[in-house]
Amino acid sequence: MPAILIHGVPDTHRVWDGVRARLSRGDVEAWDLPGFGSVRPDGFSSAKEEYVDWLVARLERVGEPVDLVGHDWGCILTARVASLRPDLVRTWAGGNGPVSSHYVWHPLARIWQDQEQGDRFMAGLEADSFAADLVKGFDVPAAAAAETVRHVDAGMKDSILRLYRSAVTVGAEWEADLEKVSAPGLVFWGALDPACQVEFADRLGAATGARVLRIDCNHWTVLQRPAVVAAALEQHWREAAAG
Repeated sequence: MPAILIHGVPDTHRVWDGVRARLSRGDVEAWDLPGFGSVRPDGFSSAKEEYVDWLVARLERVGEPVDLVGHDWGCILTARVASLRPDLVRTWAGGNGPVSSHYVWHPLARIWQDQEQGDRFMAGLEADSFAADLVKGFDVPAAAAAETVRHVDAGMKDSILRLYRSAVTVGAEWEADLEKVSAPGLVFWGALDPACQVEFADRLGAATGARVLRIDCNHWTVLQRPAVVAAALEQHWREAAAG
């Protein structure tokens, strides 16, 4: 069964490059969500439920349960998939994506969720300043930050706004179903994340029965500590295979 890696916001599959390079297995795929480095299907509105449906449909085509991994929004979406369709998931791992009614959206998310403020933010977004914000606010390596913002095009901006506006109460909506996750789980979390505080790693681990790994870094664990994330994933998969 393959391992499927799902990125968050404002990322593409490239956010996983450092982790993938350190994995020993060859059956690893990193997918682009619609609107994030890939074209949105006709009629796709980028609401959170549509991303879940898209993931489910694509996982069904794989034909066997997968090792599913997500970061940031990828964590939120894959946890939802694992709760709704456990038959599609052999193991699950996710990081720095809260699914909790207690979580309060970070300031930038609240800007995006506001129609006027969000539209104005995206209209004035400049790549250099955005990259600098990622470096300064989240300790993203400068080269990785530059690569990230290089792919933030008009389609991604619109997808981000639509996704966040559909998700104002996602924690309250999806939290209760986390108890339905039956796959062996791993929660890996940047303990210094100011936007998605580490307490929500413990809440997610408790809700899904997953082991929790706190990593000494900021939000983008997969860019800041790719070797640590890769090693944790391989251990997670070995333990699941051993039963």
